[in-house]
Amino acid sequence: MALTQNVHILNWIDEMTKLTKPDKVVWIDGSEEQLEAIRNEGFITGELIKLNQELLPGCVYHRSAPNDVARVEDRTFICCKNEEDAGPTNNWMDPQEMYEKLYGIFDGSMKGRTMYVIPYSMSIVGSPFAKYGIELTDSIYVVVSMAIMTRVGTDVYEALGDSPDFIKGLHSKADLDEEKRYIVHFPEDNTIMSVNSGYGGNVLLGKKCFALRIASYLGHKENWMAEHMLILGIESPDGEVRYLAAAFPSACGKTNLAMLIPPEIYREKGYKVWCVGDDIAWIRIGPDGRLWAVNPEYGFFGVAPGTSMKSNPNALLSTLKNSIFTNVVLKPDGTVWWEGMDKNPPTDALNWKGELWDPSDGSKGAHPNSRFTAPAKNCPCISPEFDNPEGVPLSAIVFGGRRAKTAPLVYQSRDWQHGVFVGSIMASETTAAATGAVGVVRRDPMAMLPFCGYHMADYWQHWLDMGKLIKNPPKIFNVNWFRTDDDGNFIWPGFGDNMRVLEWIMKRCFDEVDAQETAIGYLPNPEDINLEGLDFDIDQLKSILEVDKDLWKAEVDGIEEFYKQFGTKLPQELVDELNKLKDNLSK
Repeated sequence: MALTQNVHILNWIDEMTKLTKPDKVVWIDGSEEQLEAIRNEGFITGELIKLNQELLPGCVYHRSAPNDVARVEDRTFICCKNEEDAGPTNNWMDPQEMYEKLYGIFDGSMKGRTMYVIPYSMSIVGSPFAKYGIELTDSIYVVVSMAIMTRVGTDVYEALGDSPDFIKGLHSKADLDEEKRYIVHFPEDNTIMSVNSGYGGNVLLGKKCFALRIASYLGHKENWMAEHMLILGIESPDGEVRYLAAAFPSACGKTNLAMLIPPEIYREKGYKVWCVGDDIAWIRIGPDGRLWAVNPEYGFFGVAPGTSMKSNPNALLSTLKNSIFTNVVLKPDGTVWWEGMDKNPPTDALNWKGELWDPSDGSKGAHPNSRFTAPAKNCPCISPEFDNPEGVPLSAIVFGGRRAKTAPLVYQSRDWQHGVFVGSIMASETTAAATGAVGVVRRDPMAMLPFCGYHMADYWQHWLDMGKLIKNPPKIFNVNWFRTDDDGNFIWPGFGDNMRVLEWIMKRCFDEVDAQETAIGYLPNPEDINLEGLDFDIDQLKSILEVDKDLWKAEVDGIEEFYKQFGTKLPQELVDELNKLKDNLSK
């Protein structure tokens, strides 16, 4: 029975039901009773496996198909009327042509299955940030995952009333056919369609699809920002909390930073770090002229391998109840394991494909992109402001990448415009683990290259335009935890000790410390970064604060090459900043 009288919702669901032809339609109300019944159904069909409820209460296990284990960027499309609006970094197809193609694939795709209707809110229902969506799916995994990752419930219908202003999401596993797998966004129609996948990143439509690709387009229209950023708060011993948002490409320690545990000398003094979000920030200008940010999500969708009590205890502790584990090792006692969790791979366990696994044969037990889906409120350091409908005020925005020699440990942009330039040139060097070619520079501006729902140059222009509207903008910084010595070893200790850099950043935001101007921006005076309790001397610190002009001149060539693809749409302000950098380096 329908849970809303909203004709826009009812008409759309009626149309999609006729298209996909499910045997029945179940309306999700968000109640624990209904979710428990659906989980039990998943245990019967084999879509879910019940884990050891004494050791992992409320936790379940899920396997995706072996051909369906990651986001598929080559099958991900932005379909707007004008190809130019999608830009050179997105796949585009004419919307009508794509609708016809998708309707052909969706036709009858839910025969013999149940269609679930999931009402969900990104951000707190009723808050100034909130946006609402309805996802139709034939996957039990999607239902139970969306109930963790978003705020699911009938209050979404109440908040919407008779409004047509919701994001339509249609998902079907169909046949899991790789050749007909599509993840498609129609930003002008508030519509997302995903077919022939069961992997979370492609099918939990509230995540990257809505919260970044569609939301970035909406933010552009409505003067706010949807960013691929963590949000954290640093509480000083006197109880003051200062907040920052930070963007990093993958494999740069984003989740670890979001859940950072301060070094002992900081903890003893009473410092705390609070996690507001680990992946996505929606940012608006507040009445006080500052930027305010919320995490629109309700859970964490984290990469399992490498997560341990050593690398990220807060993330691991978040998974111990009411969580979903996907494509990890299933142990005989009904618990889970993955590479990097500890040094004791289990025996008689099943690997991510469900096969008996022998760790001694050199194969991986968990898929490298295996995942945990965990309620954010499980996190020991979740911020008391997590549910604040107004969000938190940002003092700093931090960009970062993985660079062996070029970028210093930390530097500050001269102003907002220069900060946008710093974000637009963000890059990481490939590691041996990622590809055969080591040290290849991959640009990922603002960590948004795969997630921007419109032309990247228009996105930069939006950042520049926002800067003109913000009376009290946050300061913008760049960090690089990954400087290496000549043997390829990381020089900076990283992890919790990154707190020392964050402390300097916050002091700069509140004019509590000076800095030195260089060709690329403001650098710390080495003595202003606290090395107390660290086996690391000031000369080592100086070595990773150096700016090598020859390396930066080579960097300029790479930036020019990257910018070329944006043609005449490239904002003039970024050209000016690049020229300023060139000029500074020639002095």
